[in-house]
Amino acid sequence: MKSRNLIYLSSVFYLFAAHISATGEKIDNSVQAQSMLAVLYAQSSAEYEANNLQTFAGAKLALEKALVNKNWTAAIEQKEDFSEKPPAVILDIDETVLNNIPFQARAIIKGESYPNGWVEWMLEEASTSVAGVYEFLKYADSKGIKIFYVTNRIAIAEEATRNNLKKLGLPFDTDRDVLLMKNENGWTSDKVSRRELIAQDYRILLLIGDQLGDFISLDEATSGMYSRKEVAAKYEEMWGKKWFIITNPIYGRWEASIYNNEYPDTESELMQMRLKALKP
Repeated sequence: MKSRNLIYLSSVFYLFAAHISATGEKIDNSVQAQSMLAVLYAQSSAEYEANNLQTFAGAKLALEKALVNKNWTAAIEQKEDFSEKPPAVILDIDETVLNNIPFQARAIIKGESYPNGWVEWMLEEASTSVAGVYEFLKYADSKGIKIFYVTNRIAIAEEATRNNLKKLGLPFDTDRDVLLMKNENGWTSDKVSRRELIAQDYRILLLIGDQLGDFISLDEATSGMYSRKEVAAKYEEMWGKKWFIITNPIYGRWEASIYNNEYPDTESELMQMRLKALKP
């Protein structure tokens, strides 16, 4: 197994080197290349695809239970007087509904780090859908469930994001704002206020996302590398029942926690902190 992995890694770097040679560019992508296997896993593995299909299949089953149980809510912000409200689900967008792995691959090849190129990617409206989400959303829509997209994409990309969702044939209501963006109406990266807004008018059946902040406050989600696991365990009764999470091995608060939630100033320091975080 070890030798096979070495051969695989060698072939990947050979292909990258061939690309650089063909374009005549000299790019230092040593930091970005560290995420290469994670990107390749998300882009090409059957296991990643199956995990996403499994997540949305489980969410569909939970939806059926949630619809008939009027005392059911998935939002910890929703505490009372919700049983007679119409049903809704809340989904994050990136790596939950829309697949942006080609952007990640592009960043590695170009030696760019987020946020470089991100706005341009969103404006391309080129994201595909995450496996399983189309069928899940169509089912929810057929049951009369309001679908809200709560994302930390910035408001400048709202029209492009809306277009991208519609191009993929995903349900998108127009009778009210169902696409709640960061920087819109003063909203920050913390999604609590947006969930509270939806909870005023709807009973929230499920939450689906790829980051802890899609389910809890940003403050609680922003903790140390190991205490974040304790936070996950704190809500063990929610996972797979009312909360459904997509695995994201490429980016997120999990990486920020490696740096004590303060990204270092230099790439050298960043790489040193990554090495130090490894526990053999």
